[in-house]
Amino acid sequence: MSFTHLDAAGHARMVDVTEKQPTVRSATARGFVRCAPHVVAALRDETVPKGDVLAVARIAGIAGAKRTPELLPLAHVIGVHGAVLELQITDEGVEIEATVRTADRTGVEMEALTAVSVAALTVVDMVKGLDKGTSIANVRIVAKTGGKSGDWQRPDEQRPHEPARP
Repeated sequence: MSFTHLDAAGHARMVDVTEKQPTVRSATARGFVRCAPHVVAALRDETVPKGDVLAVARIAGIAGAKRTPELLPLAHVIGVHGAVLELQITDEGVEIEATVRTADRTGVEMEALTAVSVAALTVVDMVKGLDKGTSIANVRIVAKTGGKSGDWQRPDEQRPHEPARP
């Protein structure tokens, strides 16, 4: 068995994508920040002492997507040509969704996951003074488009605000 990120001697390497043609690609990731009821109330009332949690988390997520290769040592440096973060307060916490787009030689799944993760960490950082028990859950890729493997969507995945599918 051969591994794409190991050379013949078993040393880590970055996969060479030089010969691949750039194509339009996107990836969408989601995650959740579980918050206590009093934290949810403060988020809804916009009374969190550190300020506008959702605005700061949105900006942090976009910045995180752009800095993914600095955090993941074998990730390629690619152009993040679009990044959209949606955050929605629910009765249990904050749903986060990030869609990242590029026209490059490799996909943006790691960038989308990083965007969600950094946004979630930012929410935790901004509310930890209200509740140290705030937690992050279920960060995952839910869809991707483009590239050699084509389009993919996580089975039975729905947007957080959509009704359940029959």
